[in-house]
Amino acid sequence: MAEQYASGPSADSAAPPVGTPGPVDVVIGRRPEPVHDVAVYAFDGMTPFELGVVVEVFGLARPELSGLLAAPWYGLKVCADRPGSALASVGGFSLTARHGLDELAAADTVVVPGVPNAFGGEVSPGLVTALRTAHERGARIVSICSGAFALAAAGLLDGREATTHWRYAELLQQRHPLVKVNPDVLYVDGGSVLTSAGSAAGIDLCLHLVRRDHGARVANSVARRFVVPPHRDGGQAQFIEAAVQPVEADDDGVARSMRWALDHLAAPLTITLLARAARMSDRSYLRHFTARNGTSPMRWVITQRIAASLPLLESPDGTVEEIAAAVGFESAATFRHHFGRVMRTSPTAYRRGFGSGAA
Repeated sequence: MAEQYASGPSADSAAPPVGTPGPVDVVIGRRPEPVHDVAVYAFDGMTPFELGVVVEVFGLARPELSGLLAAPWYGLKVCADRPGSALASVGGFSLTARHGLDELAAADTVVVPGVPNAFGGEVSPGLVTALRTAHERGARIVSICSGAFALAAAGLLDGREATTHWRYAELLQQRHPLVKVNPDVLYVDGGSVLTSAGSAAGIDLCLHLVRRDHGARVANSVARRFVVPPHRDGGQAQFIEAAVQPVEADDDGVARSMRWALDHLAAPLTITLLARAARMSDRSYLRHFTARNGTSPMRWVITQRIAASLPLLESPDGTVEEIAAAVGFESAATFRHHFGRVMRTSPTAYRRGFGSGAA
């Protein structure tokens, strides 16, 4: 229902005496949903990449999403221990954060993109207090790279699985033995507390947060504007939207075969068919494909089929068996096996979490 505004006396009522305060406007109808506030911590001596990732994902205006969003986009605040002070950044420039730690502690999602010195520096006591306050009131706490040291210093990672840059993993474990450090993943989603590995893994985690909040289509759109895939294949693949990845239009035989495969995912695909599309022998095709993509042709095909299955699972239509056949798997059992390997969950659990009507 469109909002309606009623103000002033009705036609049947007498005018109020001169000097009487005017009537209060009353909004009739549903109130707009509140904006989800994201606060990111900035500090003296920081590298700008991790901060830039958070600003790009949560702070950039996204008019292209207007038809996809069921809730307002995020509100972003850059916060520091001393708001208004110039913060030096690696690279010879500085920035000024307008907001302080009180506003960081009051945000819905708090992101710590790093600490000044993971190897020996003390974490800001004010940041530690703000993180504890935010966590106690139910905020979502997120770290990128060495930011995990701040979360650990606040005691938020005790008894939890967490990750950080592989360079810091052993140090984090030694300094905080109650943390279950996993150096082999891009990020760990612990519900209210999430940690990611090195700098670029912050992109993966931020896209995952968008996916949790707004769904796969929105996360895909943000990833495309970022010019990155929402999913990176490999042993570290997590619970992220895996969009079918476009292939550049060029004259390379391998690229040509990949474009052909994406157009025929539902059909039986073999090395011989792919090699034929590339106009190569099987052996030459295997060598060139692996050198170009860092994985085998059939593993790549499986990943693309899993990616193609996600929007189908998010729809209420079709059984798992029908979806498996639609994206080219020979059986539902094979689909479930590969889906679990890539997405770390089952098709049914994925549908339950991200299907139409899911939170």
